[in-house]
Amino acid sequence: MPSTARFPLLPYLFACLLGLFALGGLWYGLGKPVVLPDAASASHKLQCASYTPFDKDQSPFDQPFQLRPARMDADLALLAQRFECIRTYSMTGLEAIPDLARKHGLKVMLGAWINANPVDSQKEVKALIASANANPDVVKAVIVGNETLLRKEVTGPQLAALINQVKSQVSVPVTYADVWEFWLQHPEIAPTVDFLTIHLLPYWEDDPKSIDDALVHVGEIRQVFGNRFAPKDIVIGETGWPSEGRQRETALPSRVNEARFIRGFVAMAEQQSWKYNLIEAFDQPWKRASEGAVGGYWGLYDADRQDKGILEGPVSNLTFWPQWLGAGVVLFGITLLLAGRVRGTRAALLLPLLAALGAASLGLWGEMVRINSRFAGEWLWAILLVGLNLLVLAHAALALAQRQGWRERAFAWLEARAGWWLLAAGFAASVSMLALVFDPRYRSFPSPALLLPAVVYLLRPVAARRAEAALLALIIGGGIAPQLFLEGLSNQQALVWAGVSVLMVAALWRSLRVRVQQ
Repeated sequence: MPSTARFPLLPYLFACLLGLFALGGLWYGLGKPVVLPDAASASHKLQCASYTPFDKDQSPFDQPFQLRPARMDADLALLAQRFECIRTYSMTGLEAIPDLARKHGLKVMLGAWINANPVDSQKEVKALIASANANPDVVKAVIVGNETLLRKEVTGPQLAALINQVKSQVSVPVTYADVWEFWLQHPEIAPTVDFLTIHLLPYWEDDPKSIDDALVHVGEIRQVFGNRFAPKDIVIGETGWPSEGRQRETALPSRVNEARFIRGFVAMAEQQSWKYNLIEAFDQPWKRASEGAVGGYWGLYDADRQDKGILEGPVSNLTFWPQWLGAGVVLFGITLLLAGRVRGTRAALLLPLLAALGAASLGLWGEMVRINSRFAGEWLWAILLVGLNLLVLAHAALALAQRQGWRERAFAWLEARAGWWLLAAGFAASVSMLALVFDPRYRSFPSPALLLPAVVYLLRPVAARRAEAALLALIIGGGIAPQLFLEGLSNQQALVWAGVSVLMVAALWRSLRVRVQQ
C-alpha cells in the first residue's frame, strides 16, 4: 500500500530550488557573453580568409558536383565587408570566382587541387594557369597544391615539376601550401616557389597546444621559418581554432577560444607585419565525415552564414542557452508531475536533484547531437540514447513516488525491464570506450548520454544478466586507464568520461549482487 505519511514540503522545495539553480547556473555558465578586444571593424579589414563555397547540405564528394552561383555571389559580398582577399583550394566549379571577386572588390589567392591522379592534377593546373592569366588584376598569387605532401599523394620531385610548370606560364607569384613540418621534410620545394605558404594549426599539432600556448607556438614557428628561408617571404596560409568538437589533450574547441585565438593572432600578425590567411570563412559540415565533429566548425561564420561573433563584439559559447534552459525546466517539471507525491524526506530531496540531472544531461547530449550528428546512423544512435535516458528518468522518478493506479502499473513495467536499460547503457558505454581507445582522434566523448543511467542504477541497483553485465563492466573498466593515457590528464573531457565510466562500472558491478527474478 502507498505511504500516507505527511508530505515533506520544506525538503522538497529546497531540493527543487537547488535543482533549478543548478540548471540555470549550468546553461548561463556555458552561454554567458565574454568581452574581448575586436579584430575587425567596418573601417578595418583583415587580409585573407579561406573560402569553400559549399552550403551546409553540400560536399565536394557529391555526384553530380554542382555549386550554386547565387551562393558564391552572396558569400563574397559578405566577406568583402571584412576581408581584402579570399583563398580557394580548387578550380573545379569555381571558374566564376575571379569575376565575382572583382565585382565585390576582393583579391584572390587561387588554388589548384593536386592529388594522386596525374590527369586530374593536370586539369586543375591548366585551369589555374588560364584563370591567372585572364585575371591578373584580381589573382594576387596561385597555390599549386594544398597539403599534398602531407597526404602522400605526390612525391617532392613530382610536386616541384608541377610548380615549375605553372611558374613558366604565369606572371603572378607561385607557391605551395602545407603544414609547416612538411616544408622541413621536403627542402626541394622551397627553391621552386616565390614564397612559402605554411599552415599553423595548434589544435591539430601532434603535440596539441592549449589556447594559452597557441599564439606563442605560432610566433615561434613563424620566426624559425622567417630566419631559415630568408629572403623568401612567408605567408601563414592557414591558421585558426575550432569552435566546437572534442578536446585534444589541452586543446579545447569553443567559440570563445576561437575568438581568443583569431583576435590575438590578428593583433600579433599586424604588429609583426606578417602576411596571413585565416581558416576559414564559413563552417563546412561536410568535413565532419573525415575529421569528426571538430572538422565542421572552423568558420568565422556558421554554415547558415550567420556571424559567430569571432571577429568583434562579445562572444558566447552557446548563444541559445536560454532555449536549452527553458527545455530543461520543462523536463524538470514533467518529471516532478510524473512522480507526484514522494515516499519520504529522502525521496523529496532525491527526486528534484535527479530531475535536474536528467534535464541537464539530456540538454548537454542534445547540444552534442546537434554538433556531431550528420548521418542517419548517428542520428538513430543519438535518438536511441535519448529514449533510454527518458526511460531511466521515468523509472527513477516513479521509484521515489507514492504509487497507485497508473503510476504503479507504469513502474511495474519499467521495473521488470530495468536490467535491460542498464545493459543497454553499458553496451553504449562499451562501444564508446572501445572507439575512444582504438580509434580516438575523431571521436567525441558521450559522457552526457550515459551519466544519468550510471547514477540511477548505482544508487538503486537492479538485476541484470550476470555474464553480460560482467563483460560490459570489464570492457569499460579496462578502457579507463588506456584512454586517459592517450588523452592526458589535462583533458577535462577525457576526465569526465573516465568519471562516468567509473560510475557505469560500479552500477554494472552492483547489479551482479541483485538476484534476477525468474
